[in-house]
Amino acid sequence: MDIQVIASGSKGNAYRLSDGKTSLLLDAGIPFKELQIALNHGISSLTGALISHEHKDHCKAVEKLCTAGITCFMSPGTAEALAIKHHRIYPMATGRAYKIGSWAVMPFDTVHDAKQPYGFVVVAGSTTLLYATDTEYIKYQIKDLTHVMIECNYSETIIKQNTDNDTIENERFRRTVQSHMSLESVIEFFKANDLSKMEKVYLLHLSNDNSDAELFKDVVQQITNCEVIAA
Repeated sequence: MDIQVIASGSKGNAYRLSDGKTSLLLDAGIPFKELQIALNHGISSLTGALISHEHKDHCKAVEKLCTAGITCFMSPGTAEALAIKHHRIYPMATGRAYKIGSWAVMPFDTVHDAKQPYGFVVVAGSTTLLYATDTEYIKYQIKDLTHVMIECNYSETIIKQNTDNDTIENERFRRTVQSHMSLESVIEFFKANDLSKMEKVYLLHLSNDNSDAELFKDVVQQITNCEVIAA
């Protein structure tokens, strides 16, 4: 399986996932022209785009993707919040799998300050990938995980130090801890799941001020015993 990190962070998020047969875009939070360049002007090679929620750093290019003929899959709440009237907007319900090319896609609820945010489990053959971004925690256990793309925005220790030093405003602190995933929550997720088939982990959406990429990689590598990439 090939995973291309196009953009990750508060300025925009977009990732391309391919099994050699079907290419999916995970979020589309950068300008359409930048997506075109990242994909070598191969937008038409995408079978679809999975959109986690309506915040611009995850959905900026949705309308132009629809115009380009790419179906954008999302929750009914996200579709309502975006208010884009296009037949390529496809609302998905939780509790069932959707066939998108060679992938089976199962959406699940996440915890964020958005209308109806989703994460996604994507399965093809022996590959099971979890994609979860902008969520306080993940309340589900996922079977047969091989790849995980997960937000690891901040460390409770680092953000507390920044709070004590008055380098983070109260409102930003509140929103971060209530809407984003900490290293500690990531660790809890991995400890709650069977990691015997794990191959690779991508840590996403790291905060510029409240994270430590090398520390996060080392900690998660020790728990998962597989390759970890801080995107």
